[in-house]
Amino acid sequence: MTDDDRVFKALADASRRFLLDLLFARDGRTLTELESELEMSRFGVAKHLKVLEEAGLVVARRSGREKLHFLNPVPIRLIHDRWIDKYTEHHVTTLIDLKNTLEQEEES
Repeated sequence: MTDDDRVFKALADASRRFLLDLLFARDGRTLTELESELEMSRFGVAKHLKVLEEAGLVVARRSGREKLHFLNPVPIRLIHDRWIDKYTEHHVTTLIDLKNTLEQEEES
């Protein structure tokens, strides 16, 4: 499985996307804090966090007896640059050209 595949797999689940949103809002949360935001077992949240960690989207660090989870947005940016940006660039350029053409016709 490639890195892109791991990221797409991780992002395919709504609960995992919600966990990413929680970490985006406030980084460095414990499993207990994250679990309190979801209607699922501690084990279920831990499994989702493991998938996110394997995709590189979450980094966990020990702080004393606690394990803190942090968002790593880099893999999402790489997916954006590789899969989204190249497909939208042509369309945006086309729309800008259309806008300019319509504005020029309007002025004439």
